[in-house]
Amino acid sequence: MAKRGGFPGGMPGNMTNLMKQAQKMQKQMEETTKELETKEYTATAGGGAVAVTISGKKEIISVKLSEEVVDPDDIEMLEDLIVAATNEALRQVEEASGAAMSKLTGGLGGLGGGFPF
Repeated sequence: MAKRGGFPGGMPGNMTNLMKQAQKMQKQMEETTKELETKEYTATAGGGAVAVTISGKKEIISVKLSEEVVDPDDIEMLEDLIVAATNEALRQVEEASGAAMSKLTGGLGGLGGGFPF
């Protein structure tokens, strides 16, 4: 009686190679992720009046404000500039991460995203 599922006699050669390639890609992705997490991304708003630096782990490292942007009568503008600079720095992190992972996966775009079937 035939076995259900699996391959008789073990994995065929191309499946073994596929598994090895997947393990290699996983290791490369882990190394790339660690490398990205060590980088810092800085963005500015208001012509450089506000600068926000974010780590690759998406943690805010620093916020720098120019004296001229600190106006007690216009707190809302300062808040908007901080939000804008923070969002731009986060966008830079996402862009760098996406580019690095796309390079590793050959543009597959995630699990099964680039397969023609």
